[in-house]
Amino acid sequence: MREVFHQSLEDVQSRLVEIAELVTVAIEQATRAFGTSDVALAEEVIEADRVIDDKAIALDELAIQILARQQPVARDLRIVVAALRVSASLERMGDIAEHIAQLTRMRFPERAIPKGLKSTFTRMGELDVEVARVLTELLRTEDLSLVETLRALDDQLDDRHLSVFEKVLSDNWQGEAGATVDATLASRYLERFADHALSVAKKVAYLATGDWTPDTDSIAIIAAAEVAADVAAAEADISGNAG
Repeated sequence: MREVFHQSLEDVQSRLVEIAELVTVAIEQATRAFGTSDVALAEEVIEADRVIDDKAIALDELAIQILARQQPVARDLRIVVAALRVSASLERMGDIAEHIAQLTRMRFPERAIPKGLKSTFTRMGELDVEVARVLTELLRTEDLSLVETLRALDDQLDDRHLSVFEKVLSDNWQGEAGATVDATLASRYLERFADHALSVAKKVAYLATGDWTPDTDSIAIIAAAEVAADVAAAEADISGNAG
């Protein structure tokens, strides 16, 4: 029974990684469609969001079955509960990609990006794609050093989100009401995408520390300990083979 239980936990992790990979594709395609007014690509993102939703629901059902049948405790319980919360955040990230695609479709054949903000939105899109990739790797490996990478990316997106508001509120802004709405909505979506990713990262850190809000030093210490353990294991293997 314990072997079946741990296989179920591994299935939960693999499903989270699979959903994160789909979210990465969604945000990459959505931001590319947004930047180029590619309505066909935007439609693909909108349609594909159903797959993300379905997989998130299936994962939630699996987690609930584990809770009901296995009655996990301690760290195992934390893993299942955290998985439910991570699934919700990933599903929301997929929705945000869909919203960006919908903006593209709504403004077609015109460009959704207002004049003067193309470089800002291009960079925000690139940052969100990087966020999704790093998050997927974090879920796959549980390498806590990646939490700080996500924090740094989130800070960059926050700065650019603020710059968009400063731009549309400045006296030099010439955009019409529709352009102003598009700019603020798109910027908020892109910034919020990273917020959800950072929320997931904190949950992964929680599984390692038992603390929902571990400080940077705690994460660094645990990450260093994991590296040291890996090095020690490798050295032991080398010594064993040499013997």
